[in-house]
Amino acid sequence: MEALIYFVAWGALIFLMMRFGCGAHVMGHGGSHSGMAHREDHRSPAEGLRWMAPEMDVDPVCGMTVRTKGARSSVYEGQVYYFCSQDCREKFEAAPQTYLKTKPQLENPKTEAADV
Repeated sequence: MEALIYFVAWGALIFLMMRFGCGAHVMGHGGSHSGMAHREDHRSPAEGLRWMAPEMDVDPVCGMTVRTKGARSSVYEGQVYYFCSQDCREKFEAAPQTYLKTKPQLENPKTEAADV
């Protein structure tokens, strides 16, 4: 009988801890600190946006107009560059400063709301 009381007491303690204490977020409880409402209410303005590539861009190495869908790309200092071939990409990655002096842009990058 003592063993049964022992297990019931520990079970009750674990239940209370999970319901109200440190495990409340795991159980989906915990007031305003859990659930979708909390995440949506405190979303920053930039959160939920994703970057969309322009349809066309100019290869900074050879100057060729490139369709960005399926093109080789490289990121340098937070900017995405698209290339007509792997060879142009490798040349750019070896010495990006030599090709960035006059980079014509066809259009500005777009953003759209991401599905959360």
